[in-house]
Amino acid sequence: MKIFRGFDNLPTFRHPVVTVGSYDGVHRGHRALLDRLVTEARTIGGESIVVTFEPHPRIALGKAEGLQLLTTLDEKTALLEAIGVDNLVVAPFDQQFAALSGAEFAEEYLCKKLGAEMLIAGYNHRFGHDRIDGTTLGNSRLKVIRVEACEIEGVRVSSTIIRRLLAAGDIATAERLAGHALSP
Repeated sequence: MKIFRGFDNLPTFRHPVVTVGSYDGVHRGHRALLDRLVTEARTIGGESIVVTFEPHPRIALGKAEGLQLLTTLDEKTALLEAIGVDNLVVAPFDQQFAALSGAEFAEEYLCKKLGAEMLIAGYNHRFGHDRIDGTTLGNSRLKVIRVEACEIEGVRVSSTIIRRLLAAGDIATAERLAGHALSP
């Protein structure tokens, strides 16, 4: 997997299929979306690209009180590589980046800088400060595919649920939803 810091000096990607998110924990819910990303890229002879953020957006926006990250950037990178992701773009997240609208982010970063042809978005993912739904980003240049929520044993998998389970001491259930061991 190739790793890029920021959006400057990126190569020209071959039929880029992109997803965007914090991907904290790279849990089984994320895995469903990431598997779709890799599959779609392979199907069209393209490259899969994950755009993630450093620091976590809640930290950058001063809303991180009580936030316990599930994975470090290095752990996240290793998990993404094991899934088969081709490229990782680690975007520096700050107030200026947070001020972008969803449409600005899609046009300037997804389309112009990455050349995205397809966006794989989670069922509840929103883009930009205006938190627009990813399906509204689709245009003649960008096909958007929405991936539905992942449920295991009747529980919708999310980083928040996994954090709550860890806080309650239910490590076994948290790791079952994560799909891998979690660091203490």
